[in-house]
Amino acid sequence: MKIRYLHTMVRVKDLEASMKFYALLGLKETRRWDDEDGRFTLVFMAPEGQEECPVELTHNWDGDEGLPSDSRHFGHLAYSVANIYDMCQHLMDNGVTINRPPRDGRMAFVRSPDNVSVELLQEGEPLAAAEPWRSMENTGHW
Repeated sequence: MKIRYLHTMVRVKDLEASMKFYALLGLKETRRWDDEDGRFTLVFMAPEGQEECPVELTHNWDGDEGLPSDSRHFGHLAYSVANIYDMCQHLMDNGVTINRPPRDGRMAFVRSPDNVSVELLQEGEPLAAAEPWRSMENTGHW
């Protein structure tokens, strides 16, 4: 039996804030569906050239009361990046907390506005350990 990856879905409370966060990671909107009857919006975002690997942002117009408040029940999203230090600096410059800094030049974790854990992995070999990253402590949970 053959299967094919489609997407990862995460619920978002503030669609615009979430889209801005994923855009900072380099994802672009690839398609959108607004459902008047179901009162929800689906926005698919993916890295350029990898449109077949989207994250689906699900926004319920009337809120998500009764749903789990810690979106960690699914694990995390993972993306490789060309330079982990540059990406983390870019995110920090735009107000994103680096929960697990890339002390090893290889791996970092951040959280979306909806508490979704995002793992960033250095493409190829790890970069040489460098400051300020090497000395940074973890912040919160990742």
